[in-house]
Amino acid sequence: MTFQIIDSAAEPRLDWIDLTDALAAGHRLPEAQLEDVVMQRAPDTMLSRHAWIDGLGIAVKTCQIFPENGARHGLPSINGVVTLFSDTTGQLEAVIDFHLVTKWKTAGDSLLAARRLARPDSREILIIGAGTVARSLVEAYGTLFPDACFAIWNRTMEKVDAIIAEYPDRQIARAEDLASAATAADIICTCTMTKSPILQGAWLRPGQHIDLIGAYLPDMREVDDDAVARARIFVDSRKTALETGELMIPIETGIISERDIIADYRELETGRFARRNDDEITLFKNGGGAHLDLMTSDYIRRAVS
Repeated sequence: MTFQIIDSAAEPRLDWIDLTDALAAGHRLPEAQLEDVVMQRAPDTMLSRHAWIDGLGIAVKTCQIFPENGARHGLPSINGVVTLFSDTTGQLEAVIDFHLVTKWKTAGDSLLAARRLARPDSREILIIGAGTVARSLVEAYGTLFPDACFAIWNRTMEKVDAIIAEYPDRQIARAEDLASAATAADIICTCTMTKSPILQGAWLRPGQHIDLIGAYLPDMREVDDDAVARARIFVDSRKTALETGELMIPIETGIISERDIIADYRELETGRFARRNDDEITLFKNGGGAHLDLMTSDYIRRAVS
């Protein structure tokens, strides 16, 4: 059996809406077996994430984080690969570029939620953060909302200008004042590395959709208690989302409880994962997870076959 080697050249054959359909279909299959392995040699880290879904396949996503690579070698600090194996035979089916899978998995995860939770007439989209994820959000949300006007806020505005230059066909502007930009937005996406809440509940208004991506550790948060308390909360996976400070901290302090999580993606077919009316604030925590890497990798492999 031959296997495919897939890199970023595959991108023109991928479609954001098709990916969200694949993610939804993947959650109709049996629940994934998941396991992470971490090895460290300070300051370097090797993270290997494993997922097996009966009826879909097996994925191993390995990531090497060498923070001194840039200064010492002029190389990226994060490198990795995803290997995809047949569920039927266990044979290797594809070796896929780590950054390609991560990009499409992360933004596709959020886009699936937005298809169910954001108001269909949403037009003003605020992105907080101007890194790699912000770029993929412009592409993904721009597909779902082709007439969207994007505003991007970042502590270093030169990074915002770089994104504006990269996407001349999109309506993108600087968000000079975060508070007013948040109030004006229909959708707010956060993709920062902050440990202190940057988005304040006092800025929110009825009808908004909040998409939280950046916080992935127990001590990281992008929104404050007020924002969490005011919203109806949804997650991609209770297991992964509850391991982040975004939900762990307000649960521990009694602001919310686990019962306040309305639904995750395994409940897509029940009708619970949905906006009820135009006035409620919906909040989605993008927790990631190796099962989503597997679903995304399988979609990419099929798209280029």
